[in-house]
Amino acid sequence: MNIVVLGSGIIGISTAWWLREAGHDVTVIDRESGPAQGASRANGGQVSVSYSEPWASPQAPLRLARWLFKEDAPLLFRPRLDTRQWRWGAMFLRECLPSRLSANVGAMLRLSEYSRHIMQSMRRELAIDYNHLERGILNFYRSQEELDNSQKMADIMRDFGVDRRVVTTEEIIALEPALTPARDRIVGGGYTAEDESGDAYLFAAALAERARDAGVQFMYSTRVCRLLTRAGRVQGAEVVGSDGLYRTVGGDVFVAALGAHTPQLVTPLGVACDVYPTKGYSATFQVLDADAAPTVSLTDGAHKVVYTRLGNQLRMAGTAELAGYSRALNTIRCENMLRQAQELFPTALDFANVQFWSGLRPSTPSNVPLIGKTSIQNLYLNTGHGTLGWTMGAGSGRALADLISGRKPEPEFPFLG
Repeated sequence: MNIVVLGSGIIGISTAWWLREAGHDVTVIDRESGPAQGASRANGGQVSVSYSEPWASPQAPLRLARWLFKEDAPLLFRPRLDTRQWRWGAMFLRECLPSRLSANVGAMLRLSEYSRHIMQSMRRELAIDYNHLERGILNFYRSQEELDNSQKMADIMRDFGVDRRVVTTEEIIALEPALTPARDRIVGGGYTAEDESGDAYLFAAALAERARDAGVQFMYSTRVCRLLTRAGRVQGAEVVGSDGLYRTVGGDVFVAALGAHTPQLVTPLGVACDVYPTKGYSATFQVLDADAAPTVSLTDGAHKVVYTRLGNQLRMAGTAELAGYSRALNTIRCENMLRQAQELFPTALDFANVQFWSGLRPSTPSNVPLIGKTSIQNLYLNTGHGTLGWTMGAGSGRALADLISGRKPEPEFPFLG
């Protein structure tokens, strides 16, 4: 078939690769000048299978109430005159019911485990270098209450076979000596040895090159304006290129993998797509003292931020804002991130030349992504991965390619259609 993939983030590129591997002719369209310029560009870098847990939980409403309107809160809600935002919020509260938690965790975990396996095989077979490390993920907590609360989710994850090991302060320092200056502020944590880290942008950019060599066509600097439908099928995508001229790109099948922008394209067609942008931040530092900078990927439980070593850089990422589609940086949040990094690694990093970034995570109320066929006969979705797009990307692309090709995907997952 002739298949058009809309979007070239880690999700879109992975989908295009596996569709081409299945023998289809594939065209990728993206409004940016190159691959992975959106939420995949400078994310936290964790392939965090063992932390595939939803934001929506029985404890979440109380936490959100505590954080409401605090500029430096891990999750900041900015009310807007936007019915989509309020609808998403109401659905999020429904997903916080205890009866929803196990199903959501199970779906996320199965897809994440599958995706890690697919990524590992791609890394071996395609020789992609993306500064990956296989040293696990270490969560650390600053209060006994945080540590105790973390064990509730750890118990649920262990029921699914995930080895989230509780570690003492001494074990944390042994695993990551760079945390020694913060020893007195850490009460304990959790460690998952099987998790990985790496640069999502480097992986996606390299995969795009491999895909181009395999025959995938790329149309960058091209904005998708709308999908043209007739008789329940998409006939083509109306696009405008960098020259300002409009054209229609035809195909047998269309895949919407536009991240947080997917609803803007498919909702006018009557396709349900409960995805809303949650703006995340990152700060990238050059490492000045390699011995004082971490190599194990870290998660600071109190501040909800992660630290990942990417070659000679350290990426700090986290926080979330439900504030529409603006990517404008919040100065208070940036200064807060800088202060946190200085407190943990005072001598390790070049704090004078930090690179700040923001990206719009495509989030569903349940954190379970939307993958599969829509009510439009030849239109498929691959979106809604939230903070786990990097973790789930390779497997999501492979699974959707299987669906489109008439094969049953390997992971047990609530696919659409």
